[in-house]
Amino acid sequence: MISWGKSTSYTRRDVLIGTSGFGIWAGAKSATNAQQAQKTRARIRTDIKMLVFDTFGTVVDWRGTIIAEGQKLSQAKDFKIDWAAFADAWRTEYAPSMTRVRRGELPWTNLDALHRMSLDKILSKFKIDQLSAEEIAHLNKVWHRCRPWPDSVPGLTRLRTQYFIAPLSNGNISLLTEMAKIGGLPWDCILGAELVQRYKPDPEVYLSPAKFFDLAPSEVMMVAAHQVDLRVPKELGMRTAYIHRPYEGGSISGGTVPSSGSYDYIVNNMRELAYTLGT
Repeated sequence: MISWGKSTSYTRRDVLIGTSGFGIWAGAKSATNAQQAQKTRARIRTDIKMLVFDTFGTVVDWRGTIIAEGQKLSQAKDFKIDWAAFADAWRTEYAPSMTRVRRGELPWTNLDALHRMSLDKILSKFKIDQLSAEEIAHLNKVWHRCRPWPDSVPGLTRLRTQYFIAPLSNGNISLLTEMAKIGGLPWDCILGAELVQRYKPDPEVYLSPAKFFDLAPSEVMMVAAHQVDLRVPKELGMRTAYIHRPYEGGSISGGTVPSSGSYDYIVNNMRELAYTLGT
């Protein structure tokens, strides 16, 4: 049983239904199914050379990973902590911390350091003061250990047969590299905000893969489970693909599926994206 908080829990079968196969679109009358996908399967897109991916929430389950590691801490330390609330509180600090860098209130600071600043606040908020310095440092790097969604590795492996694939995350290089090592993510290379020392949604981040690989923006596709991560790439002339992740926030009702035509592709999972792109 995988627990997503005190009030909501899902079996392994529930998670697999929601994240692999052809899945569920919350709020939609019916999901895309194998027969529909067969009709829409495309040939290899020769006009697309590279796919880059938002990572937290799109490729890996950050929330479930934090909850699981927190529950282990509770067993070891006899903590009485709502780890779902803890994970959500920590994630709430994510965007504001990067905004401080983007506005020049902080010098360039990588995500590990920003996460640590936020963690110190959250530990105080939840009155957790029994951890050693080593234990806090280990907890801060839980983001390095985020588990891939069940469909991520097989889908990425298929996509990699025809396209260059890489993360395009706000995570720092060491974070993304260790995450790939632990989770078996088959990236061709590691890209991200640290290489240009700007955070998304700054255009410089989204345009960096085309720059590094000598491609036109239209030859690069941004893949994300968050519409906020697709708006700027679309405006910049990049291709876009939305992956619906209804379990990211701990509830199958999370997130609204964008309307048809909002992005180049709207799919339920990484396998379906691979299938739709002809791999």
